[in-house]
Amino acid sequence: MDQPLSVSNSDSGQPPADSTKKRRHLWIWVIILVLFALLFVWVWRQHSASSTPAGGGRGGAAGGTVPVTVATATKGGIGVYLDAIGTVTPAYLDNITAQVTGVITAVHYREGQDVRKGAPLIDIDSRPYEAQLAQAQGTLNRDQNLLAEAQMDLKRYQDAWAKNAIPRQTLEDQEKIVLQDQGTVENDQGTVQYDQVQVGFSHITSPIDGRVGLRLVDPGNLVTANSSTPLAVVAQIHPITVIFTLAEDSLPQVMQQMRGGKALEVDAYDRTQQTQLAKGKLITVDNQIDTVTGTVKLRAQFDNSNGLLFPNQFVNTRLLVKTLDNQTLIPSSAVQHNGSADFVYLIQNKKAVMRTVKSGISDQGNTAVTGIKPGDVVANSSFQKLTNGSPITISPVTIPSTSSDTTEAAP
Repeated sequence: MDQPLSVSNSDSGQPPADSTKKRRHLWIWVIILVLFALLFVWVWRQHSASSTPAGGGRGGAAGGTVPVTVATATKGGIGVYLDAIGTVTPAYLDNITAQVTGVITAVHYREGQDVRKGAPLIDIDSRPYEAQLAQAQGTLNRDQNLLAEAQMDLKRYQDAWAKNAIPRQTLEDQEKIVLQDQGTVENDQGTVQYDQVQVGFSHITSPIDGRVGLRLVDPGNLVTANSSTPLAVVAQIHPITVIFTLAEDSLPQVMQQMRGGKALEVDAYDRTQQTQLAKGKLITVDNQIDTVTGTVKLRAQFDNSNGLLFPNQFVNTRLLVKTLDNQTLIPSSAVQHNGSADFVYLIQNKKAVMRTVKSGISDQGNTAVTGIKPGDVVANSSFQKLTNGSPITISPVTIPSTSSDTTEAAP
């Protein structure tokens, strides 16, 4: 029989399987590399588009200029302030306690009520003290009459002695009896006054003008004399004071102004330092420096007519030490910093010219500088696009000036 013929792949005209597999892997890698190249090109173009200002070039505007807003330097005064954290304290704070023992019969005040000096607050049962007062008054009346009788006898003895009708000893004895009765009357008068005070203690009134706190006792409660538990608390809040601390290094300049008789202004702000609560005056400085903290306490007084300051409230205080006049003022945002050096972009001939300045006191968004003069126009925006000599266009935006009026950018 004939043997079957075996035919190889090479003989049949088809490539080997290993070669086909290698070519397939090669095409896959080529496709992957192409995709990576396309992705890289796309990312690079996106980065270039985002970093290039619309309009092309550094300036970002037609003609390669930088649009900026400007501000004009002005001449004026700026305050030198010392900032500190303070605590609102009442001008007077009275914790009223019982001075007699008894049962409370009436509470006259309302919680949170504003009261005047002498306004009734609490009544304690005064009947026992009124009875003692009546008894002391009766004793006084009796002894006053005894004194009057002794004085009449003394007058008779004096007349009789003048006629040698009685011995000298009888007259002298009567004089001493009168003195004894006078002492008894004075003692009775003291007892009456004491009992009158006790009766007065039974009717508690406000010792100051102020605001009463929450009710601490009720009618029917028994209170005892000299107890440490307060019956009512009255705080004077019109006016009110704020106690704050300053570093001892700041004390000399404050004392210098006070020795000159100047009343230093103090502003009180809320916790955010955005809202001014009240304006007042510095009234005193403590007599010693705290050696632990190196600070000294100061007290300022405020009228507090709007009632925004409340006892034990934390506030931010600003003490105006002095005002520097004839200063060149520009917005603080116009001052740029390069390490320890400060500079501004001065606008000259439609170009931004870098000018070194020296910054001074800053307040309310303005800074006093030297190195430019009032009337100079400085850039107040687009600093990341500006270099020395950059051509600029002024945006028609109204920029607040450093004074009370405004400066409008040139068109």
